[in-house]
Amino acid sequence: MKFPGQRKSKHYFPVLARDPLLNRAGLESAPFRTHVVGIDQTLVDIEAHVSDDFLLRYGLRKGQSMVVDSERAEMLYRELKNHELVSHEFAGGTIGNTLHNYSVLADDTSILLGVMCRDIRIGSYAYRYLCNTSSRMNLEHLQAVDGPIGRCFALITSDGERTFAVSAGMMNQLRPESIPVQVFEGASALVLTAYLMRCRDGEPMPDATMRAIGMAKEARVPVVLTLGTRHIVEDRVGFWRSFISQHVDVLAMNEEEAAALTGQRDPLRAIDQALDYADLVLCTAGPIGLYMAGYTDDALKRVTKRPLLPGSIPEFNRWEFSRPMLKSQCDSPVRIYSHISPYMGGPARITNTNGAGDGALAALLHDMGANRYHRSNVPGSTKHTRNFLTYSSFSQVCKYANRVSYEVLVQESPRLFRGLPEREDSLEEVYWAR
Repeated sequence: MKFPGQRKSKHYFPVLARDPLLNRAGLESAPFRTHVVGIDQTLVDIEAHVSDDFLLRYGLRKGQSMVVDSERAEMLYRELKNHELVSHEFAGGTIGNTLHNYSVLADDTSILLGVMCRDIRIGSYAYRYLCNTSSRMNLEHLQAVDGPIGRCFALITSDGERTFAVSAGMMNQLRPESIPVQVFEGASALVLTAYLMRCRDGEPMPDATMRAIGMAKEARVPVVLTLGTRHIVEDRVGFWRSFISQHVDVLAMNEEEAAALTGQRDPLRAIDQALDYADLVLCTAGPIGLYMAGYTDDALKRVTKRPLLPGSIPEFNRWEFSRPMLKSQCDSPVRIYSHISPYMGGPARITNTNGAGDGALAALLHDMGANRYHRSNVPGSTKHTRNFLTYSSFSQVCKYANRVSYEVLVQESPRLFRGLPEREDSLEEVYWAR
């Protein structure tokens, strides 16, 4: 487990050697390992440059997004490959991207639950999915299916217009019995997306998702939900408010999804209202930056050393050096807010907006995983006098999530393929580095 941020400490014996004092007392043991579990609709994003005639031949309306059946998707894919029109094939899926990025950042294990083609041909889209996935991601629990996984074609014509053809394939066929209970032992989070609950009648994915939530709750593993798109929320606002209140601990969204869920266009007001439903909220807000909100106990709140920020909640970041807790575990819960502007003012050129929010969520998951790892291996640390959700403060998590989002924005793929430069310790480390 890589820890989020550079920890400045001196070692008086080799780092990889056993601690001589613990060794003498017979207390040295193998470290506890943690991981993140996620459920996803496994799909591949396929980008190709085509002619207008190509679109007409497959009945696609230029500039629009259309759903196509598996047979037409297979014909389309075969023609693209035969004529060497494909420019990129990226492993996709909101949770798949998030888990991959978590494993790259943390250099640790994540477990993906979903479906995968039983027979995989070298060079196929399913093969590309595996090639673009971190070796730290455990894919051994994927359910085999006799058919294609999901495919999203981005077809670019000579005028630069993008037309999308989406084929679900078998990606929603994950059965409840394919969710193994043992993956939740020692997990630091279960990560879900709202897309999992939006399936056609008869598809088993929603039931599999609810079974996983039940197992996570029984194992006391925090449930994390990312909302997907505002259209999913707008269609069933009441359902999502109730679902989050009953099942979700940590909520991730962008400003449009936040407005759809809460009715508040101001991201700060939106995350404040979202705390009525969840215990910790992460909200990306494009050029405005990134917000976090959550709870801590009144006796544990820590004042910021940064400038106090104006907003619809005056000086809202006053206690941002505090660490998040579940509201139910606070004796006297206090709402905490934090914000950070885009890293370096934002990239000079945005290459890809797909996955920036997933990158931010991966950073938060890394901090949650580091907290579980440290609490289990160093239980006597002053960092764990109470059951905090994260290793770092609201402010530090914002800083880390913001940096990861920036890295995604400046590259072609939504998946990171290298770690980030080490962050410098910041002011709030004074409170927590003991």
